[in-house]
Amino acid sequence: MQLDLGRDEMIIVGASLGMLRWYAEELPAGSVVLVEEPDVIQRRGIEQLAGELAFISRVVPARYQTGLDAAALVAREPALRSARLVVPGLEYAVAGAARLAAELGLPGAGAAAADVFSDKHRMRLLAAEAGLANPAFELVGTATEAVAFAERHGGRCVLKPTRRSGSLGVQIITDPAEITDAWAATASPEAPPEATDGLPTGVLVEQVLDGPEHSVELLVADGEVIFGNVTDKRVLPGRCPVETGHTVPTALPAATRRELLAVATRLATAAGFRTGVLHSEWILADGRPTLVECAARLPGDMITALVSIAYECGFIEAYLRVLRGERPALRPRPTGAAAVEFLLAPPGTVTAVDGLRDARRVPGVLDVQLEVAVGDTVTEVTSSQRRSGHVLAWGIDGPAATDAAGKAAEQVRITTG
Repeated sequence: MQLDLGRDEMIIVGASLGMLRWYAEELPAGSVVLVEEPDVIQRRGIEQLAGELAFISRVVPARYQTGLDAAALVAREPALRSARLVVPGLEYAVAGAARLAAELGLPGAGAAAADVFSDKHRMRLLAAEAGLANPAFELVGTATEAVAFAERHGGRCVLKPTRRSGSLGVQIITDPAEITDAWAATASPEAPPEATDGLPTGVLVEQVLDGPEHSVELLVADGEVIFGNVTDKRVLPGRCPVETGHTVPTALPAATRRELLAVATRLATAAGFRTGVLHSEWILADGRPTLVECAARLPGDMITALVSIAYECGFIEAYLRVLRGERPALRPRPTGAAAVEFLLAPPGTVTAVDGLRDARRVPGVLDVQLEVAVGDTVTEVTSSQRRSGHVLAWGIDGPAATDAAGKAAEQVRITTG
């Protein structure tokens, strides 16, 4: 990446370890100030991590996940005014980063849009006002209310926390009698390590949507969409719809692709989203794009890598440039395709890992990463954090890339006992 940055000219709010590893190879030494929650700094050893990453000049403790007072932060840390861009490093930093950018007079999502896309219930209300297709939904406070909703909608429902990411706490319920026992997993979901202690959430109950799932990635500069991509998604069947793979570009017909880009753009416009990346997820329910979720940040699950490979571009670099007020030119059409397939080990203690060399030899494979080792305990895959690794592959088109990633994933054997 050729992004020229001086000392302390980039602020990252919230530490995503995966993203920090990528930045470590791409950003100049001392160019980044990392803003992080005080308890997260201590729990995750952020000061030590920052000392190992040359691009981080210092770590600034600040409460941002439950509401950032940007003016007070800048008054306490006036050197932040030398920054040229502010980046949300994770889902829980979107609102705080938007407020800090506004305080510094820098491009960002805008506080109002960031607030909408940080709360799944507010997002639903906005989509309804904009005339976009939503499932039936209700913000509920008790399992009894969720049971009543499910009984009104064919005995099925989706339970999801209003403020979590990575499928944490999301459950598809097919029998209302199961809701009482399932309630706690959504109302009090496991705390991800990057979240501050006591991060609040509500419970949203929704009508179950049936159909293929896709995501739309929009790069927006000052309210104008300057790039758009549609991704095909694969998810686990059953109660926990964790994503198991993605392919860029979509294999959908051109007309359906244009429709998905159009509804995603309408959502961005309705929210008043200004600058950054908007990553929205949609299900084609009876052929109609119906909103699942939306995040005002870079997508996870390797989608940025897939876009970069398929379009022969630096998607993260382009994102940073728009946050610096520039308008980078990206290819409007892909030149190839890329796919990721996630590795899902059976629950238990890992006793052996085999087939990595065979997986890397599959034509088209670019990378094989393992997140577990012998002796680790693997639990049921109920969120993206519980997957065991991934395979990244290239192809001349979507089916070829998907096939290569799938064949390589089949070679990896994670034995548990």
